[in-house]
Amino acid sequence: MKNTVDAPTKERTPATTPDTGAELEPGTLKMVLPSGRIQEKVVALLERVGLSFAKSGRSYRPRTSQTGVVAKFLKAQNIPDLVALGRHDCGFSGLDWIVERQADVVELLDLGFDPVSIVAAMPENLAKESIPQRQERRLVIASEYRNLSLEYIKSKNLNADYVQTFGATEALPPEDADMIIDNTATGETIRQNRLVIVDTLLKSSTRFLCNKKALEDDLKRQKLEELVMLMKSALRANEKVLLEMNVSTENFERLVAILPCMKAPTISELYKGSGYAIKVAVPSADCSQLIPKLVAFGATDILEYKLEKIVV
Repeated sequence: MKNTVDAPTKERTPATTPDTGAELEPGTLKMVLPSGRIQEKVVALLERVGLSFAKSGRSYRPRTSQTGVVAKFLKAQNIPDLVALGRHDCGFSGLDWIVERQADVVELLDLGFDPVSIVAAMPENLAKESIPQRQERRLVIASEYRNLSLEYIKSKNLNADYVQTFGATEALPPEDADMIIDNTATGETIRQNRLVIVDTLLKSSTRFLCNKKALEDDLKRQKLEELVMLMKSALRANEKVLLEMNVSTENFERLVAILPCMKAPTISELYKGSGYAIKVAVPSADCSQLIPKLVAFGATDILEYKLEKIVV
């Protein structure tokens, strides 16, 4: 995986729609969206940047609100491989599945959605053993992540058999597995099954990724870069709110001195010079402590607004 780099333009070959085989317009972006638990957040983010989807019945191919974009819903586990193969130009999947599938794709943006850790966990009694003791024991290691597990076994020089799982991995120990490699957000499910985390293999979150050849098409590249810019601006806006307030001339200087802001506050003079109106974007997490402080420094008529996008 690597960041976007300049690439020469190559001659385009006609693409076709996945359902009818009809030829697509040049530069049409083929996007694959995740089904399952991360779908809602991804679709909501895309709707905020002007790209919405209308599903029809049980079809996996929704109608899109923009010409030049076609979409399909698939499991996040399948998306890295299909994007790498060029069956789709771009898509969304967790970093864990990009690494697990060893997919040769370009990561365009970390959305930060659904952060999880990929961990190794064992029953409490086995977790107390030292690394040399584990290396002497013949272990059964169960996981949905085949490649990550085999790499872990090799890196730790473990004498182990790997068992492929298909969900509910944490249910296998202690009768059917000595160790599991699984994803966890809080560790609560692991603790409830009386397992102990003994190692962390990877930190993962939802990523926007694309096929390398898509960047060689000027039209697709432009659409991808615009999507990244807009999604970044929407994600940035999630962390901030806009505060508007009035302040008297007497309190103006000391109030401005304590204002957190992105660059500088927006200031305009009130009617007849009776004071100033101030606008400032601040971290939303700080508002509960910041607003009382602003009042103490002379701010009045304070308004708080949610933001949709912040483009810097």
